[in-house]
Amino acid sequence: MKIICIGEMLIDFVCTDTNSGLVNGVNYVKKSGGAPANVAACIGKLGGEPVLVGSVGNDPFGEFLIEEVKRYAVNTDHVASLSTSTTLAFVSLGDNGEREFAFNRGADEQLNLDDNTISTLLTDSILHLGSATALLGGELGESYLRIAQQGKNNGNIICFDPNYRVDLWRGRDAEFRDICNTYFALADIVKVSDEELVLLSQKDDMAEGCQYFHDLGVKVVLVTLGPDGCLISQNGQHYIVPAYEINAVDTTGAGDSFIGAILFQMAKSGPSDNFYHDDFKGFIEFAGKVSGLVCAKIGAMTALPTLDEVNSMTFVLKSKA
Repeated sequence: MKIICIGEMLIDFVCTDTNSGLVNGVNYVKKSGGAPANVAACIGKLGGEPVLVGSVGNDPFGEFLIEEVKRYAVNTDHVASLSTSTTLAFVSLGDNGEREFAFNRGADEQLNLDDNTISTLLTDSILHLGSATALLGGELGESYLRIAQQGKNNGNIICFDPNYRVDLWRGRDAEFRDICNTYFALADIVKVSDEELVLLSQKDDMAEGCQYFHDLGVKVVLVTLGPDGCLISQNGQHYIVPAYEINAVDTTGAGDSFIGAILFQMAKSGPSDNFYHDDFKGFIEFAGKVSGLVCAKIGAMTALPTLDEVNSMTFVLKSKA
């Protein structure tokens, strides 16, 4: 079963000059970016069937992004190369952890899917909605909503990750919540961080926050808790799968690899929207191993493990404090 990952592919230019900021920064490292691309690469590296749907510019950056994901066995037949510029993001980090961000949006927002393409993509597939930029609007936003609605009508399993980025939504949290509510009503599975749960549900209590999503129609809520693991809310029950002991050196891409590993397991299990507790417990345990290995190395895609690497490692669960 294939897994459709729709959304942005972009270049991250990360400033390597200490405490210089974007105004004074001179040296930058080019990295492939975009949550959907990271998720697709994870699935491909594990041996799944990811299909990446997006658009890049007809320029060297777009060519770089397509070639990069192909290295991870990602199907790029539905990545359009448009006569515009590839989307770029510029980031600098200070010693105090403060982040400066500039976003130069380009080709990603111009993805336009026709009905025939949507029908083809939704045949025998799981639909993952994990784009950080689709909710900003544009043609990508329209295509994103249409494929989600058609997937719901078709009975496809739909997974939604809101992927909140404060730099993209500063001062517009209420608008972000309203848009996300539309997708919660279409999704079977929702993955949020503990901070996103509070932001989107407006509930400080985790159980009440999960119930907010369930009331909108979500069957399974996954709440990532950082080093404390992941909470699963399903069929009126909540339980936490603890994380593994990992010497983390870089958490970039941890969340994307986590959901990518879950989607890989779901596709491997076959078509069903009625996963039981034990199924998701196993999915989360496996995903924790994958994201743990990603955190133990530098980079998002470059740190992704193969299935053999995951299965050959010995993992130790974190003990409760």
